[in-house]
This record gives sequence, C-alpha cells and structure tokens, in this order.
Amino acid sequence: MARKERSVIELAATGTFLQNIYNGMENILKQVLRVKDIDVPKSDTWHKDLLNLSVSTGIISERLSDKLYEYLTFRHFFVHAYGFMLDEVQLEDLASSIPEVWSQFMEEIGKGF
Repeated sequence: MARKERSVIELAATGTFLQNIYNGMENILKQVLRVKDIDVPKSDTWHKDLLNLSVSTGIISERLSDKLYEYLTFRHFFVHAYGFMLDEVQLEDLASSIPEVWSQFMEEIGKGF
C-alpha cells in the first residue's frame, strides 16, 4: 500500500486480501459460536446475522461489529463487482485499518474463553 500508483491487478489483489481477512474473521466467529453451543445463522442474511449474534452473545462489541460491517460490505461488493470498479481510497482505508481491527478482534474474542 506504500506505492503511490497501483495497477488494476494490484488493486484486485488488495481486494482479495481484504476479502480473505474478513472471511477468516467470520470463520473464527462461527467457531466461537459453535464452541459456545450457539447455532450459527443459516438465513440469506447470515453474514450480517453472524455479526449481530456475535454482539448479542458478548463475543464482540458493537464498536467492533461496526468496523467489521465495513469489511462485510466491501466483501459483498468485491464478490459481485468487477476489478476495475474498485475504489482505491476505500481499499487504502480498509487495508490501513487491518492491524487495529485485527488486534481488537483477537482481544475481544479472547475475553470469551
């Protein structure tokens, strides 16, 4: 992300990275819910429902959920759009926030055990 100019391929790679990170966090949330014997949502809106359930069961905070929702929204766009439609500023913002979001995520889910 330190480079000033990025090709469409580099932007798509950054988008893939962001999608993978968010998918990993969703998978961790699903596993935590299963360990706590809480059913993982199975609706058409299960991605959003997973975040809401994770908040209501005290696994993550509302504040973190709001941050993760930005990645969920991006993931949905990324899966259903084209690489040339990526917003470089949004990618930069999301990518630069990953260390903080990841740290908060690990701290909060760790409190549940």
